[in-house]
Amino acid sequence: MPSSNENQPDGEHTANSVTIPTKPTPLPKLQVFILVLIQFSEPVTALVIYPFIIQFVRDTGVTGGDETKTGYFAGIIESIFFLAECLTVVYFGRASDRYGRRPVLLFGPVGLALSMLGFGLSKRYWGLVFWRCWQGAFNGNIGVSKSVMAEISDSTNAAEMYSLMPFMWSIGSSLGPFIGGSLANPAIRFPDSLGKIHLLREFPYFLPCATAGALAFSAFVIGFLGLKETLPSGIARQKRIQTGTETEPLLAHSTDASSAIAAEEPVPPLRDLFVRPVLISLTNHGFLSFCQMSYDVLVPLVYATPIELGGLGLEPFVHRPYHGAIRFVHFWRIPFSTCLRGEQDESTVLVIAVMLFQMSSSFVIFPTFACTQIFIVNSAPTQNSLGGVNGLAQMVASTARSIAPSFASSLFATSVSHNLLGGNLVFFVLSGIALCGLRSSLLLPHKLRSG
Repeated sequence: MPSSNENQPDGEHTANSVTIPTKPTPLPKLQVFILVLIQFSEPVTALVIYPFIIQFVRDTGVTGGDETKTGYFAGIIESIFFLAECLTVVYFGRASDRYGRRPVLLFGPVGLALSMLGFGLSKRYWGLVFWRCWQGAFNGNIGVSKSVMAEISDSTNAAEMYSLMPFMWSIGSSLGPFIGGSLANPAIRFPDSLGKIHLLREFPYFLPCATAGALAFSAFVIGFLGLKETLPSGIARQKRIQTGTETEPLLAHSTDASSAIAAEEPVPPLRDLFVRPVLISLTNHGFLSFCQMSYDVLVPLVYATPIELGGLGLEPFVHRPYHGAIRFVHFWRIPFSTCLRGEQDESTVLVIAVMLFQMSSSFVIFPTFACTQIFIVNSAPTQNSLGGVNGLAQMVASTARSIAPSFASSLFATSVSHNLLGGNLVFFVLSGIALCGLRSSLLLPHKLRSG
């Protein structure tokens, strides 16, 4: 018997069909919580050292008392984290495409916690470089979490899911420097309590490193207890082992029939991922990461550098709240703040006001990272290439973040020592790079692919 719809005019049937709203799919709250907790470890462990790394480098004696070399050696330590991450992140992503998301994702936090402890217990400069390198290597699986986020979301809730990434980065990038600035040198800051502990007197930077390591280890414990596998082929493999049948859906949270097909698809070779949509997304992600990291490095460097060398001469206790919140590339505001400084050692009220304005105007950067991640996931050629594409994106971001600290800090030192453009050459160069990133954003598609 024919359906009643067959007797309706085509125009009326079309009009009725397009007026039905799409209800957002509820997100699995526990899985989302575990993912953002693992992602939270990256900014905390990466940025916790920033408030005290300059003094830490001085304490190792590697500069020989030459203050002009501090920026170079500090830049190496800041860069090596992301350099090591970029060398491992693609392999972690490809491994997750083949062996599953869960084991690869849980591997990193344990090693990250141990390497943070090693960093805090180091006294020699090259020991700091060694442990910082391992921190970045174990953090190479952070791109896998983004693949999991894509697999537990769909077109109705993707924006909500990816908006959590910059939110957690902003919290982590605020908490990390705050921990570093608050807990470094506890023997001096808390002489009547923590200062009585011999370990903390012997290793003045162990406490903030151990705190960041504890956060990473807690992410592992919670993930071990509650994280579920989301790779379609991994779920199919588990079902074959447990029940010997595949009559149930491979992804309980997915209504997309392509998930079942993806479970049987082979992982595509790496060269197949270098298509135009992927390359455009990666380029924009790279520009954004480079500019953001350059600015993060320059803020504490300018704040802590003596006034006679072009900085503001602030102590870590003063500049840590500002550094913890400032994120975006407003490079013109730093030389403006520097020009407003007085000849005395203490910063003026006007300088602090500009710093607060700089901090408040920088929050527009957070939604941008969520948008770039949506473009990256949408550009993946197949579902089984999602881990590889996210790995490439994280590699590009890590490469940019590994180059940016040395580039920015060295250019700052050169600008000041040679008085190039009044010591402000670094800010004009980085502003030009930011404009190039703006131009590349015009190449992004206006609409996302369906399906």
